Amino acid sequence: MIFLCMGYFSPEKMDARPRAEIEAVMNECQPVVETFYKSGKVLLDAGLESEVKSLRRVNDEIVVTDGPFTETKELVGSVFIFEAENMDEAIQLASLHPTTQITRGEEFGWRIEVRPVHFIKNDQ
Repeated sequence: MIFLCMGYFSPEKMDARPRAEIEAVMNECQPVVETFYKSGKVLLDAGLESEVKSLRRVNDEIVVTDGPFTETKELVGSVFIFEAENMDEAIQLASLHPTTQITRGEEFGWRIEVRPVHFIKNDQ
């Protein structure tokens, strides 16, 4: 089974910290993410920039607006896709990600959402 995970953070909490502090915490992530990859089940892992555009159809036209959905307190900072036998294994694998392994992440509102994927197309 394929699972999509989204890693969230609080921009308010992240922006309140000095850049050097954020970089130090992010440097802690690299060895943890390497352990996560060693599971052999990670298909994709991507960090996202904070720029967000929302698209929707309104009166038969596509309207583009800045920012995430209305009044969100969290932003998606990363996404990753992996294979697991079931939700229990997916939770176990997701718990290896830096979002849950780096203690200081709690100060920044880091959390992961795990969702089973019912369709994925890959023409490789």
